[in-house]
Amino acid sequence: MKNKKVYNIAIVGLGNIGSYLFNFLNKNKNNISNKNSSNFKILYVSAKNKNKKRNIKLKKNQWVNDFNSIIKQKDVDIIVELIGGAEGSAKKLVFESLKNKKHVVTANKALISKYGDKLSMIAEKNKVNLEFEAAVCGGVPIIRSIKEGLIANKINRIYGILNGTSNYVLSSMEINKTSFNETINKAIKLGYAESNPSSDINGDDVASKVQILSCLSFNSFINKNIHVEGIKDVDMEDIINANKLGYKIKLMGFSEILNNKIFQRVHPTLVKNSSYIAGVNGVLNAVIVEGNPIGRNIIQGEGAGPSATTSALVSDISSILRGNIKFPFAISNKRRKKYLSGKIEDLFFSSYIRLNVKDKYGVLSDVTKVFYNNKVSIKRVLQNPHKNKKKSSIVIITHRSKDNDIQKTLKTLAKKSYIIQKPKLLRIENG
Repeated sequence: MKNKKVYNIAIVGLGNIGSYLFNFLNKNKNNISNKNSSNFKILYVSAKNKNKKRNIKLKKNQWVNDFNSIIKQKDVDIIVELIGGAEGSAKKLVFESLKNKKHVVTANKALISKYGDKLSMIAEKNKVNLEFEAAVCGGVPIIRSIKEGLIANKINRIYGILNGTSNYVLSSMEINKTSFNETINKAIKLGYAESNPSSDINGDDVASKVQILSCLSFNSFINKNIHVEGIKDVDMEDIINANKLGYKIKLMGFSEILNNKIFQRVHPTLVKNSSYIAGVNGVLNAVIVEGNPIGRNIIQGEGAGPSATTSALVSDISSILRGNIKFPFAISNKRRKKYLSGKIEDLFFSSYIRLNVKDKYGVLSDVTKVFYNNKVSIKRVLQNPHKNKKKSSIVIITHRSKDNDIQKTLKTLAKKSYIIQKPKLLRIENG
């Protein structure tokens, strides 16, 4: 161990994850070093507020008030960025650290999805690592799996449950028969959701992860075009209807290459009860990779939280300790591709459509006529009576149809006098 190189680490950001990482590295220093070709030392830590109560014990001169002074320190080898956010301090820290030839480890999915291409070029130029395993699905080693374990494969599709908060909400609504608002408030109290969970429930968090996974899977540059829908409009009636029809509802992210175009999308999805993904509940994440020669590969684990994130962060730190200088997105920037963007409207889906209508003669007949006129074939109809006898709920499952034709159908229906509220659309994953 005496002959091993020592890497000096600076941790910037000491929230729940930063504090957990600090303690874990100190407690498991010998075990981590024994598994790698180098040793490490936490030289500096920095955060906004030194006086904030934290369950950590700092050594003399370990705390640094201004992280900017760390960036140019010659004795710092690895900077761990745990500030968060795509702009401000996090952006400055990562950009300047790479420019100053520091290895960077981050859990910042927003930063990587927005500036990953630029950061990758700086890292490659300066022959340092930009590691971000913790940015996507925490304890699920999906990034390293794509970079290394699945290197022999040509991946054509990657998708799955990529956000633990939204998965917990939808799972709990189904199991406990609670409303969306009640469930999200419980998630906040239990620590499964942030006090402001908007990024999780509106799909933005999943969108960032999909963009990162797309780059790695298809050796491409970051594609900003992505269709995003969240789970705020999913209510108990939809969950009950889905169960009657043999489905569960999951917020899922998808990316695939079709006709040399990249299609990226995030939306609530009906999955068959018999499918693997239907059994992934609570805060768990699951990523499915389809490629050649592997076929279909599933990786599942905890997607968030201090322990899962720390597991990924230590994995990235260990990669640097082994002396592995790697391209951030697995291949040189010169070899990465630019794909045209595909639109969700051009894809084909089976769809779940719920119509709240006035319960009167001729409504169902007119509804089916609208579907026929827009070239959408109906597979199944479920009609539920309403407590108010003047209202009714019509649930329609379509055969695979072009999404654009579905959208035209819904626009036409929305103008009908018998429609009480905006039609509800949920797409079905048949794979």
